Amino acid sequence: MSGSLEDVVKRWTAKRKSALVPEIIQGKTTVAEASRSFDLSRSEIGGWIDDARRGMENALRANPLDVRQEYEQLLRDLQEAYGEALLELRARKKLAALMEREDDN
Repeated sequence: MSGSLEDVVKRWTAKRKSALVPEIIQGKTTVAEASRSFDLSRSEIGGWIDDARRGMENALRANPLDVRQEYEQLLRDLQEAYGEALLELRARKKLAALMEREDDN
């Protein structure tokens, strides 16, 4: 890893994250090594990598979304998935109740 990142980092600013993530993507270090070196969870570093990939994908689009549009779309997608899961759960409960009534008869 580069010398600037080997120092103890107390606060992970976007600048520091953007220095570490490319090193992981380029294979100069691993998530496990960075996790140990900087006392960070692997999932936290993985989240940074996911964020970087999404940002890179957006930056390479012909018409990039602004950050607000991107998060609004993500929120809509999550709300839709939640709604679908809720409907499925309700349908399963109704089916279970109907099956129970049939068994009682």
